Amino acid sequence: MSALSELKKRLRPGQVYRRQDLEKWSNAVDRHVRQLLDEGRLEKVSGGVYMAPRQTRFGKAPAKPEKLVEAFLKDDRFLMVSPSAFNGLGVGSTQLYNEPVVYNLKRHGRFKLGGRTYDFRKKSSVPARLTQEVLLVDLLQTMDRLAEDKAELLPRALERARSMDPVRLAKAARDFGSVRAGRLVAQAFEA
Repeated sequence: MSALSELKKRLRPGQVYRRQDLEKWSNAVDRHVRQLLDEGRLEKVSGGVYMAPRQTRFGKAPAKPEKLVEAFLKDDRFLMVSPSAFNGLGVGSTQLYNEPVVYNLKRHGRFKLGGRTYDFRKKSSVPARLTQEVLLVDLLQTMDRLAEDKAELLPRALERARSMDPVRLAKAARDFGSVRAGRLVAQAFEA
């Protein structure tokens, strides 16, 4: 069996690979990657990151965004948030956004992965999961970047904060939020 055939056997649809992952199964990784790209068995996501597309009845589908981001960062400690999720807080936001925000410990900037742009924001700590409290803190710290009218959105966000568990909200603000978000959370409970 050729080294290329061995490499093809190892590829799993929907998985994302770094070049160094493929080196384990290939004696000429650059040549084999080029051949797999030409055959459509791999697609380049970004420099040194490739995905094996999944075949669906609608055609080829990309890997899940979480897998793309994890391979890109070489780290699974990140939180991906779509600003569209703010609409679920019931504070009057209605906009739909197409660019997910990735809070992480390593990278900062906008990067295109698999044809989609992600806004990477480096933080000193990242929550393990997205809770309503973390989402509200994120809304408070990113309000200036949103398309909604801040003068209308802020009072409703503070009102929503007052309906949440104050201990969990304060912890989310302290662990994840900006200084400004922490001040706004404290202000919500002073009123």
